[in-house]
Amino acid sequence: MKKEPHIDKRFEKAVYTGTALTGEEFEGCTFLGCNLTECDLSGCLFADCRLTDCNWSMARLANTNLRNVAFVNCKLVGVDFGGCLPFLFSVSFENCCLDYSRFRKNRLKEMKFRGCSIRDAEFADTDLTGAAFDGCDLANTVFTRATLNQADFRTAHNYAINLELNSARKAKFALPGLPGLLSQYNLVIE
Repeated sequence: MKKEPHIDKRFEKAVYTGTALTGEEFEGCTFLGCNLTECDLSGCLFADCRLTDCNWSMARLANTNLRNVAFVNCKLVGVDFGGCLPFLFSVSFENCCLDYSRFRKNRLKEMKFRGCSIRDAEFADTDLTGAAFDGCDLANTVFTRATLNQADFRTAHNYAINLELNSARKAKFALPGLPGLLSQYNLVIE
């Protein structure tokens, strides 16, 4: 029996911690202050949704469809976005905590990360062409076989990117960030 989709609904301070919401559909919904920590969101659809002050830490996203989903002031610690369906995958993050999260084989062209903590995260086999990391903390984040062409790191900080393992044609960096591009060479820069 197919579940009824949630259309244009508002969820406020709902707590779904550790709950299985598999297969649910949310279209045009707003989530305010909701807690979905360790929630199983496998097979769910989120389309044209906005989440503000929500906690999705350790949420499971196997075969989850995220289409035009905006996360604002959200906590998404340890989330593996690599399990999301690639078709129409589109998310944005503003002032979010994405520490320990993983983006594997995601297409994130023109993605905007604004004021986010993205520490100890992983971007592997990910297309970040034209992405912007505005004011983001990327300490200990690993980029492996990522396409960083035309990406903007000018206001990002604490990054270390091995340019031999990633493509970064016409990527933008600020002068203070250059040590993060040379870290694999074990140089002393004064």
